[in-house]
Formats: sequence, structure tokens, C-alpha cells
Amino acid sequence: MAYASKHGSTHEVADAVADTLRDEGLEVEVRDVSDVKDVSSYANAVIGSALYMGRIRPEARAFLKDHGKELAGGRLALFAMGPKDADEKSLDDGRKQLDANLKKLGDVEPATVAIFGGVIDPDKLHFPFSRMPASDARDWDAISAWAREVAVSFRGAESATTR
Repeated sequence: MAYASKHGSTHEVADAVADTLRDEGLEVEVRDVSDVKDVSSYANAVIGSALYMGRIRPEARAFLKDHGKELAGGRLALFAMGPKDADEKSLDDGRKQLDANLKKLGDVEPATVAIFGGVIDPDKLHFPFSRMPASDARDWDAISAWAREVAVSFRGAESATTR
């Protein structure tokens, strides 16, 4: 599990996803994506990134560009955070933005992808965003449900490669 977080909320979601994966019997290590230089020792990878102005964090883009092909075959799951609310249209728009990012990366094909609402903490933001009202649109039930889907997906990828 690796995350690219500017203000910490994506890291918090990565920790929650990791906890659920552990509850599902998977071994999980949580690291900042910038600290992961080699993925050869990992069976699977979950990458989480904040989504700002329609783009995933640069360090997440670099990681996916460098390691996306290596994590083919259902071994990669990806989530992004960013919409200021969790209504259907905002999440759909976020998914379109994430898909556009993935398309630019070429051969990166996650087994499962999710978009979650983000956090606005005006005290951590620069003008004009510092004028926005504070909000936390993370849906912890949806995050946990997606993490359980990831566990099922990863177990399926492992059994497909051992057949």
C-alpha cells in the first residue's frame, strides 16, 4: 500500500484500507509512494493519491509510470480522493479525471479503481482555497467496502497465477 498525500487525508484513507486488508487476512505495509523504489518483493499494490485540479499527485504518476507494467495481471488497485463532496456527479467527474490520468500513463490497468470524497481544511490551503468552507466527504463505509473488494480481487489474481 502506497499513498501520495499532500495534507494527510489520503494517508488516513490508506491506513484504513490497509486495516481492512489486514482484517481480510492480507499482509500489508503502508508507505509513502515516494519511498517505494522497487515492487518486485510485493505480490500486489494499492496506490492512493489525492486528486488536485483533475490530476493525481506527481509522485503517484511517477510511480505508476515506473511500475505500472510490473503490477499487471490484477495486482494493482488504485484509489483517488478529491471531490469536495460525495454526491454521484462529483464522484463520476472525479472518476473521469482519474481515467484521463491513467490513459496518459499508457499500460497502467488497475484491477479495481475507486474515487472517494476528499477533505477541505482551509487552514492547510492557500488562497483562494483557504476561503472554502471546511468539509470531510470521505465515506468510511464505502472505503471499507472497496478495500474488501480489493482483497477479493487480489486473492483471485494470486490463485490465477498459481494455477
